[in-house]
Amino acid sequence: MTVTIGSHVDALDPIEGAQQRGAQVVQISLSDPQSWKKPAVEFPGGAGALRDAIQHSGLTLVVHAPYVINVASTNNRIRIPGRKLLQQTVDAAAQLGAIGVVVHGGHVTKDDDPEQGFDNWRKAVEGLDAAVPIFIENTAGGQHAMARQLESIARLWEAISHAEGFEKVGFCLDTCHAHAAGLGLSGLVDRIRAITGRIDLVHANDSRDAEGSGADRHANLGKGQVDPAGLVEVVATAGAPAVVETPGESSDQAADILWLRERL
Repeated sequence: MTVTIGSHVDALDPIEGAQQRGAQVVQISLSDPQSWKKPAVEFPGGAGALRDAIQHSGLTLVVHAPYVINVASTNNRIRIPGRKLLQQTVDAAAQLGAIGVVVHGGHVTKDDDPEQGFDNWRKAVEGLDAAVPIFIENTAGGQHAMARQLESIARLWEAISHAEGFEKVGFCLDTCHAHAAGLGLSGLVDRIRAITGRIDLVHANDSRDAEGSGADRHANLGKGQVDPAGLVEVVATAGAPAVVETPGESSDQAADILWLRERL
């Protein structure tokens, strides 16, 4: 199987971003990922024009939801706006013809019962009108994260498997986050699939920090502390598109895409 490889690019002109990087798949954010702003399409001509341009170019499009979303939270002032923003992002992604929306697994606090967080995820899935799937992404750190360790991912999947709409939930495997969580990349695809039954997207990232550090600091491929053979194995065996979210300019991501292609 040929793996389609691409990059996170600026939403203002994803087509140009793809051309600069030699990307076959592009991931975009539709607002400041650190903010609660409603998603907006800044491409000239709006959502319809971007959808047509993406289709004409033959690119695959993924949308990344804002990082602030935490539907697991027991705090109503975080959870409820997060669910609303996730719905808005999914709706916008559907208008663009995206294959899915990546959303972080979120967390609860040390004073919370983790089961409440998993159940909040079930409620979020049931309450979501998913015109396109959501891909829950594994996270790098946090003792009370919903999708960091394999055990917590298994508890999360058990909870949401009982939700109406569960078939519209996929998984995004981030290699930097898995490294930071100390999961070990060799054989990880099989271990994840044994839990989720699927991997829909790979975030192919190296890590600035040591394995098990809990630090979410991406590095360019082959220049960090992730085992290169493990990273390539994940991309090669996941059976899903791969997106690099690495530092630097377009030339740096182009080099990372080439690094992967040469090793696959």
